[in-house]
Amino acid sequence: MSYKILITESIEEEGVEYLKKFGYEIKMPRDTSEDVLIEEVKDCDAILVRMANITEKVIRAGKKLKVISRFGVGVNNVDIKTASELSIQITNAPESNKNTVAEYTMGLIIALAKKFFLYDRGLRKGNFKVRDILGIDLEGKVLGIVGLGSIGKLLALKASKGFGMKVIGFKRHIDEESKSLDYVELTDSLDYVLENSDFVSLNVPLTKATTKIIGKRELSFMKKDAFLINTARGEVVDNDALCNALLNKQIAGAATDVFDGEIPSKDNPIFKMENVIVTPHSAAHTIEAMKRMSVHAAIGIHEVLSGNKPSWPVNIKNNL
Repeated sequence: MSYKILITESIEEEGVEYLKKFGYEIKMPRDTSEDVLIEEVKDCDAILVRMANITEKVIRAGKKLKVISRFGVGVNNVDIKTASELSIQITNAPESNKNTVAEYTMGLIIALAKKFFLYDRGLRKGNFKVRDILGIDLEGKVLGIVGLGSIGKLLALKASKGFGMKVIGFKRHIDEESKSLDYVELTDSLDYVLENSDFVSLNVPLTKATTKIIGKRELSFMKKDAFLINTARGEVVDNDALCNALLNKQIAGAATDVFDGEIPSKDNPIFKMENVIVTPHSAAHTIEAMKRMSVHAAIGIHEVLSGNKPSWPVNIKNNL
């Protein structure tokens, strides 16, 4: 039996070839608007999605749908409730980019500490005296990690073993695996992390509980010489509160790879802040990670359609 896969946006050829070798038919929509996806999904057994919104209407239109696989980790663009109600498996690719994002986050921490961005901007303008601005060493500094998932744990390892940093990890529900990490001080108190960290890295998924987990109150707990790094999702930070904290020198600076609504407005005040590094949601954008995300998303589809338990289930954990 030949199954049809709707791939909403382009992925690396390795992922497409993985599906084709098992005889799957590949279909791509002309665009990712809800109306188009509703029409295109009607005869499809699976969806492989990047950033398109897989809404309730799209899911219900897919009468043959058995699995929705996410290219990457975050699944906030998929209506999990509706998929679960219809017994449609959702999978993602949490192992595909964890090292890539952990490396990128560490790079942002280094850039903030060593003032690379200020030196670059100043020297390009002919200001050699910009070197009078001093950076700081990372050894002995405290890195607070909000969210000890696969990325957070790997970041903790790199920071502790590679740079000699002390690491505090925030996790609401501390499991046995986390307790085994001898290089992380665990806590279920976010305030404790914020009060004691020189760098705070956000590595949580976007959920109702994590939306604006960092706001005016939380920023007020941070040290005045501390930095905030966000490679999670833009919505986990109150952007207005962050801009005010930066403007009023409540914290020393920030680096953000993500923005509320994905693509930021050109007049977002954070772009005017000198003590901020901004990047365009590119923490996972390496050649290697793109290939892994494509293949791992394809693997999730094949596992479900071939009747096997998926390696990375999101919603239905024991359907087989």
